[in-house]
Amino acid sequence: MHKFNSSLHEITLSDDGSFTAYSKEYDEHYHSTKDGALKESLLKHIIPTMSQMQNRDEVNILDICFGLGFNTLASLYYHKQNSLTQRLNIYSPELDLDLIDSLKKFTYPKAFDEFKDIIDELSTNKIYSDDNFHIEIFIGDAREYVKSFKEKFDIVYQDAFSPKVNHALWTREYFKDIASSMKKSGILSTYSIALATRLALYENGFKIYINKQEEIRDATIASRVDLKDFELVDMEHKISCNPDAKPLRD
Repeated sequence: MHKFNSSLHEITLSDDGSFTAYSKEYDEHYHSTKDGALKESLLKHIIPTMSQMQNRDEVNILDICFGLGFNTLASLYYHKQNSLTQRLNIYSPELDLDLIDSLKKFTYPKAFDEFKDIIDELSTNKIYSDDNFHIEIFIGDAREYVKSFKEKFDIVYQDAFSPKVNHALWTREYFKDIASSMKKSGILSTYSIALATRLALYENGFKIYINKQEEIRDATIASRVDLKDFELVDMEHKISCNPDAKPLRD
């Protein structure tokens, strides 16, 4: 048995050769096993958002939720691969303390080898800081954590377990707090293309875009400012075609 495995988590190989984990509590994997754990992080979250931030000296990121840390680590990887000099400040809530404590035992892709010391530090102390990166993991309720920030974040990775099993992190009221925590120019990424998710974002002032790439299934990008690199979703047309559709509510 893999040393990471526990009564609640089981390591699983995904289709791009990287490992993810299956949560027995939520009955879901942390990543799409079809798209691949590393590929999903890079193509659905990191590249489409961080590519919009090239001219900023400092980028503040909200990573919902930390989980196995792929989105945070892939952000560091993208930063290094592109020789960026901007400072990354990453804040991430996570409910599962035991999962964070076990990350030293997880088998990460080779792309993350240079971050082993960071993984160990986060797993042990829940915080890491150097000249380029500052990362904080908050153990507790993401809903309450988000409310403590106002106009802070340039990027939000909305990567919680699905609405079916984690309703609270996909509602209209939740995204209202997310919007308040973001800068007006901020950008949000999520794997969800569900109309209910898009409505919850749209009703909080977000423009909805399709993240369409050859190697993965479609995903969603949302921003309150116009973006040039993505196809805009005509939400009023979607609403007229689906008059009974509603966002999730608390």
